[in-house]
Amino acid sequence: MTIALVIKVNDGVVLAADSATTMGSVGPDGSLQVMNIYNNANKVFNLHKGLPIGAMTWGLGNVGPASIATLAKDVRRAFHGESSKRPEWRIDPSDYTIEHVADRVRDFLWDKYVPVHGAEPATPEEQGRVLGFLTAGYSCDSDDPHVFTVSLGEDGGDQVTEHLVDDTGAMWWGQPEAIARIVGGMSLDALPAMVNVGISPDEVVPFYNAVRAQVAPQMIPPAMPIQDAIDLAEFLVYATIQFVRFCPGNPTVGGPIEIATITKHEGFKWVKRKHYFDTRLNPPQEVR
Repeated sequence: MTIALVIKVNDGVVLAADSATTMGSVGPDGSLQVMNIYNNANKVFNLHKGLPIGAMTWGLGNVGPASIATLAKDVRRAFHGESSKRPEWRIDPSDYTIEHVADRVRDFLWDKYVPVHGAEPATPEEQGRVLGFLTAGYSCDSDDPHVFTVSLGEDGGDQVTEHLVDDTGAMWWGQPEAIARIVGGMSLDALPAMVNVGISPDEVVPFYNAVRAQVAPQMIPPAMPIQDAIDLAEFLVYATIQFVRFCPGNPTVGGPIEIATITKHEGFKWVKRKHYFDTRLNPPQEVR
């Protein structure tokens, strides 16, 4: 499990995620058995050095022997023109769109995913093989950022979907309950709870929406400065980590919080990032 969050405001995009990754196996009854939880997975990436293009992942942590972090760096090499297999994927800084970049990412991941997991949608028992990947940033000469996702293994197959079109706000994936309560004002379990206390199934959705409209705080105005969006993203990821920590069950959200921003003029910038090596011992040009 994980928490992966994107906040989009007028000034740009903030990507934030935890670092937990869960190793498990399927038990005799078909349920997922947690074997171990590691707290140093990489889920936020820069997809092109020098361009305002970033990415984030959730769900499946690897495809075959390769982690999603390694695959993201393979895609980045291709975008830099360093892949002999995909020389045509080199991004021309003067002529590119985020949608086209997202399509390339989808193609790359799909080619890796299908031989291992197949092209059919995951069954309810196979949700652990669903791979979510977000690509975000600014197209060439664009004034507004764009956010695209693909969810391999879901019902949508390999379709790339744009989010927050002509709008600002937040979206999150993984363990959604804590942020749903804070940003949305209500638990995701409110709908079945309303049915349990006697509200008609035909009335529960309108009732839920009406209540949510009154209790949800307006936390992300379009004009929010990027620094405040960063602070909010860190708070929401941290709140999720603590929420999962104190709820019954395994602490499947945790580890260091990583945050990056993408703005029109500053491009992709790390705000918080972990390294398994000491950057003082490694030349900056080797820090990829």
